[in-house]
Amino acid sequence: MDLFSSVEELPGIGPKTTETLKKYGIRTVKDFFYNLPRDYENYEAPTSIAELRPGKVVVKGRIDSLSTRRAKSKNLAITEGVIRDPSGAIKVIWFNQGYRAKQFSSEKEYLFTGTYELRNGRYSLLSPSAVAATEVDPSSGLAPIYAAHGSLKSNDFKRLMEKSRGLFNEIPDMLPFIEPTTRAKALFAAHFPSSTSEITEAREYLAYEELFELILASRLNRRENDKLKAMPIGFDATKIREFVGKLPFRLTNAQRRAAWEIFQDMEKDVPMNRLLQGDVGSGKTMVAAMSAYEAFLSNVQSAILAPTAILANQHFDGISKILKPLGVKVALLTGATKQKDELKKKIKSGEIDLAIGTHALLTDDTEFLKLGLVVIDEQHRFGVEQRQKIILKSPSGLAPHLLAMTATPIPRSLQLTVFGDLDMSILNEMPAGRKAISTTILAEVDSKERLYPKMREILSSKPDTKRHGPKSHGQQIYWICKAIEDPKNTSEETKLEITSVKKRCARLREVFPDKCIEFLHGKMKPAEKDAVMERFSEGEIDVLVSTTVVEVGVDVPNATLIVIENAESYGLAQLHQLRGRVGRGASAAYCYLLTSGDMKPTRRLQELARSNDGFHLAEVDLKLRGPGEIYGALQHGALDLRIATLSDTKLITKAQKGVEEFLQNPEDMLRYKELMSGISKYQQITTLN
Repeated sequence: MDLFSSVEELPGIGPKTTETLKKYGIRTVKDFFYNLPRDYENYEAPTSIAELRPGKVVVKGRIDSLSTRRAKSKNLAITEGVIRDPSGAIKVIWFNQGYRAKQFSSEKEYLFTGTYELRNGRYSLLSPSAVAATEVDPSSGLAPIYAAHGSLKSNDFKRLMEKSRGLFNEIPDMLPFIEPTTRAKALFAAHFPSSTSEITEAREYLAYEELFELILASRLNRRENDKLKAMPIGFDATKIREFVGKLPFRLTNAQRRAAWEIFQDMEKDVPMNRLLQGDVGSGKTMVAAMSAYEAFLSNVQSAILAPTAILANQHFDGISKILKPLGVKVALLTGATKQKDELKKKIKSGEIDLAIGTHALLTDDTEFLKLGLVVIDEQHRFGVEQRQKIILKSPSGLAPHLLAMTATPIPRSLQLTVFGDLDMSILNEMPAGRKAISTTILAEVDSKERLYPKMREILSSKPDTKRHGPKSHGQQIYWICKAIEDPKNTSEETKLEITSVKKRCARLREVFPDKCIEFLHGKMKPAEKDAVMERFSEGEIDVLVSTTVVEVGVDVPNATLIVIENAESYGLAQLHQLRGRVGRGASAAYCYLLTSGDMKPTRRLQELARSNDGFHLAEVDLKLRGPGEIYGALQHGALDLRIATLSDTKLITKAQKGVEEFLQNPEDMLRYKELMSGISKYQQITTLN
């Protein structure tokens, strides 16, 4: 079987169905067979109507008296009917599922699964799933449920799978050595299970297959990296000890450990490929500065690449204070830099030891004499091509050592799989004196009574005594909104009352008429955004109303309160990153999570209120959202795991062992062509070098 031929080759799939399937990513025969059921209904033991009790139930019977009506008070379609079996009858209700009125034949028996509960003084079966009794395997009682794709409902997929039932035996294996299961058996069991244990075994095989591909891709990336040659940068213990001793603060043990791991890597003639991950405020920039100083001691140039001019300027200001007194020539290169040509000449001639900049460092006319170390801040903000461009600026033919940094902690299981080609350094300690941010969940309707008084208190509090904007009269506030303009779609479906940046800014100006309140959003010109952020950093703006464009890593110590509106609509990692905009000075810091409506706070919000630990929150986020969404935020590329769960460390370990065995026989990579084709995608999106 050619798994990569068009899905139209399969029986029962014509041009129209093919077009619908393609819209949802089902283009090939392989895509079709891997479109697994999202769940299974177990109809093995239906309950007679006379014996029903409140809760989830399975009922077998005929249905009649079907009709659909509109609810008067709400924009709601209600479909009702009566289910009967030999022991009695019950009312059944569906909401906004008008097609149910025409779905059933009164001559056929169906199996219904739903919740039996009291409604308007009468027990009814609410919104049950339904399947014809003849479609359920009588020996297992199991029926697959497929996700609907456009006009194709679960029953349509069951019908199409049934037509292809005889083709499963022709599916070839992708992996070499898994017994006794084969891929054909696993896929057949997933679509036509005879028991729940068979489903478990099938999904474990297919999950193993996915993890195998992912881990093999990262191992091959590491092999490629290990073939490269780099300029060894010696470790000068005496100079580094003196450097650390003169710092006005004490390094954390995590910073010392990370720096030592980096120094050991840079001594090798194979390029370092290390990811430094640490929570907001954990001291990653200090570790980068130490690494650049070590390169300087070996007469080697360094470059620090930042995603925005604001961050580049911030790095330049902080690192210059530390390294310039030691003789390190530090330069800043951004789009706004004056006399760029003169500065680029100095970088090319080797007069500049450390170049800190934005995308301006990536231009073809920015050349280095002896580039030995590249530091990429917030590396996920750069695409693969951009990362490679800075790495290729070493004219010696040797690859520079690479240190990538991220303030988004990566769950351990992602480190083992997706980032298996990287060495990891973790900053899991905060510098002394750093206070935890007090986080409060608050319904928006209560904001006037509870939040506004707190804002007045903050705005009148004494500015941060160590580092505050020279023009500030009090501490400062961020207010984060979801939208720039008022949303056009105000239908009931949105469920969120979203207030725009501009409207919120206007409202706050009415509440605090004596304060300077400005807004910031992504559609503003870069120069405008930079100007607003600079004014906020200088203390000219008291409250900054912004979308999530507020930069990760921007350091405004005098900002001590952040309000995140419609907090339930953000991911956990993003909420944690936004919260990290405050608490960067000596004063106490606060975060208010404003929720819309009267719904109970989500688990995401509850976890955030309980913990300031980004690594713990990253693990929780992985469980809540799955790997694809998280990985998409960490890297440019999509991690499309359909079956595997990256919290299954036992299966990850098994797949790692299988990959190591596979790599001992290089000829296997030629024999299993489908496997090699599949991992090429993962190789492109997991690699840094």
